[in-house]
Amino acid sequence: MVRSSSSSFTLLHLIGVFALTSRCSCSTTDSLLANQSLPDGKTLVSASGTFQLGFFSPGNSANRYVGIWFDQIPSQTVVWVGNRGSPLVDATGSLVVNYDGDLMVVDGKGSSTTLGFGSGMRDAKATILDSGNFVLSESGNSSNILWQSFDDPTDTWLPGMKIGLFGRQNRLLTSWASSDDPSPGDFSFGVDPLSSDQLSIWRKERVYWTSGFWNGTKQIGNPSSTISSVSFEFVYRDEIEIYVTYTYDSKDVPSMFVIDSAGQIQWLTWIKDDQGWLLSWALPRSYCDVYNACGSFGVCDSLGSPPCSCLTGFVPKSPTDWKNLAFTGCPRMANLQCGSSGEIDRFVETSNMVFPLNPQVFYVGRAEECESECLNNCNCTAYAMLATCNLWEGELMNLKVLNPSDYNDSKVANGTIYIRLAASEFASAGDKRKKRKKRKNLIVGITTTLSFLIFCSLLCLMWTRRRRNRGRKKSYGQQSVITFGTTEAISLWETEERGSQFSMFDFSRISNATNNFSAENKLGEGGFGPVYKGLLPGGQDIAVKRLAAHSGQGLVEFKNEILLIAKLQHRNLVRLLGCCIQGEEKILVYEYMPNKSLDFFLFDKTARTLLEWRKRFNIIDGIAQGLLYLHKHSRLRIIHRDLKASNILLDEEMNPKISDFGMARIFGSNETQANTNRVVGTYGYMSPEYAMEGLFSVKSDVFSFGVLLLEIVSGLRNAGFHQYGNSLSLLGHAWELWREGRWIELVDESLGEGCPEEVLRCIHVALTCVQENAVDRPTMSEVIAMLSSENASLPDPKQPAFITVRIAVETNTDGACSPNVVTVSVPEGR
Repeated sequence: MVRSSSSSFTLLHLIGVFALTSRCSCSTTDSLLANQSLPDGKTLVSASGTFQLGFFSPGNSANRYVGIWFDQIPSQTVVWVGNRGSPLVDATGSLVVNYDGDLMVVDGKGSSTTLGFGSGMRDAKATILDSGNFVLSESGNSSNILWQSFDDPTDTWLPGMKIGLFGRQNRLLTSWASSDDPSPGDFSFGVDPLSSDQLSIWRKERVYWTSGFWNGTKQIGNPSSTISSVSFEFVYRDEIEIYVTYTYDSKDVPSMFVIDSAGQIQWLTWIKDDQGWLLSWALPRSYCDVYNACGSFGVCDSLGSPPCSCLTGFVPKSPTDWKNLAFTGCPRMANLQCGSSGEIDRFVETSNMVFPLNPQVFYVGRAEECESECLNNCNCTAYAMLATCNLWEGELMNLKVLNPSDYNDSKVANGTIYIRLAASEFASAGDKRKKRKKRKNLIVGITTTLSFLIFCSLLCLMWTRRRRNRGRKKSYGQQSVITFGTTEAISLWETEERGSQFSMFDFSRISNATNNFSAENKLGEGGFGPVYKGLLPGGQDIAVKRLAAHSGQGLVEFKNEILLIAKLQHRNLVRLLGCCIQGEEKILVYEYMPNKSLDFFLFDKTARTLLEWRKRFNIIDGIAQGLLYLHKHSRLRIIHRDLKASNILLDEEMNPKISDFGMARIFGSNETQANTNRVVGTYGYMSPEYAMEGLFSVKSDVFSFGVLLLEIVSGLRNAGFHQYGNSLSLLGHAWELWREGRWIELVDESLGEGCPEEVLRCIHVALTCVQENAVDRPTMSEVIAMLSSENASLPDPKQPAFITVRIAVETNTDGACSPNVVTVSVPEGR
């Protein structure tokens, strides 16, 4: 516990004397002894040099705090703050162990803040341990702990630290107020005192997120509750102590859980080669993980955009708030009668739901009896019949759609729930038929009238344009391309797809979400322009792709992505949430992918170790499923034309999502091949017929997939691979090893020994995909069949394509250019 005081003159005098006469002079010691002080500018370092303790100033603040941080990490990462509520205003302070064994922070004027009490222990000492724990103990008996920082955590949970209920104290993590201010923020994380077998995040005093119940291995109903190499332990000691702790297998790798100022608990590990922290796990992982995210009687769907909707018979409480993605719940359209008007309330069936918590349970044999139990209780608002009858009273909170990708645990209470509505909400069958007939006649009349008006308007428009263009040049600038092309695409899309969730964003909303496109929010930059992370008012993370102002780049691609992605819905394709077209601003808004792209992991010596074979195979399968959807099962038949590792984004659970459809082309149902004079794509991934002749088909994407498959297995880039032997590419190297029966040498060393047969099958399938002649390559449906069947007979691959290329930027007469455009020079003989 931290206490501030203006102590008596005598005590302050003693402290001052000790500070002046017995300062800790050695910056490499790990301990501060009784009657010693540690002045600002000096530090304690743990025995193995893992952690360092001293004074620091966070971010842009000039205030001084006592803190602990990782010693060997160049970017100071603070894991504990002692005087987070009582900062010093200058660098004249000291950390002191006084005559009574108390650990105190003293400023230059003598005011003190007590961090830990020594209980009168005259020979106390304070030691920073390699675990990151700062311990005040008896000097000759380190097991006699008087106080420790692990008992007073801030925002960081280190391995071995215990958080939970200790008597009347709930030991919690509490977020920083901001990156410049470590004082307690709005969010706390710890064991829920009302349900001690689950973890919760609170926003001030209200529940913000819950983990689900602990079943001894993981939190039930929380698909992200398990982390590779992390072992959790819940400990119960006669209800006096109920806590959770954890260990991390890679003890030499700095790691930690942090509750950030936005309310997300994150698992971070240090990647030495990249010199940065890797966020590999975070909760809440989606908007729907936030407790009661949509308000009472609202339903959250993690695959929806926006994620919230109202139950049947309910309407948004504030349509304006909902339009701005601030979901405030849904009141009833008609109040329940509960038999008061002689009418009986009825129930509407709502399927595929995750049930609310804390139902009343009745033991009845039939669903009809369960319904009667609810009807006989005027406070009952819903029921569900499982093995028992479950009733809910009052407002229904935290309703969610059950998505297989979100909840795959059979112990999650889910299924069909019956929502109670007023009898007036149910029209008779005859009334419904009359309404349908009337609606049909109305639609026919309106459609006929509108068709006539549109026909007349088109004739007038054609006549007007012909007159306007008479005598003018038949060329348009880039502004015309984007104004007519994109607006036309969006108008057409909005007309045909009224039922979808695509949104048109105001520029001010995007600017606010990205903190005015600040450098801190910038995720990267491509040929299209910069990409930023944003946060919408409702708490939804977004990725904002901004066309560089006054740039000719990306205009065609911008139109293409809107036209294509908005119509595509698949778990392995990145979702386009909407766009913004305002003045010269052209912006695309996507779902946010926290784990960056596949190439970040695949081609980094340290990060690739996080991709064990099972994760890699799941990524391979996800990419294949996404391509199959594009080629065969989507409403539009699409050739991606730029499939590569950097265009595969990874979500919280490392599921792959294909992105960047700027180069994609739509195929008609009867088309098998097309030709272009403008070859676009990335060297190393293009098929030979496309690179040399401009011919592309679904087999072009299959070739790119084969290259990507070899990269995933080997951890090596295809481009720039010529340093390996005499091969011109990874394809040549793989082919050489395959012919000589040395395929095991191709496998990434980080996967370890004892590779499964799946690895050999993946190499075999990859080589069939990169064969020189397109006709020899399999389709994606055949690829998936070969990858998924252990007994499938695989065809012998023929020699893959070897292409010598040189990179060049194409100069276009219309002013647009693509950094991915290449020219190809082919040797006379092979």
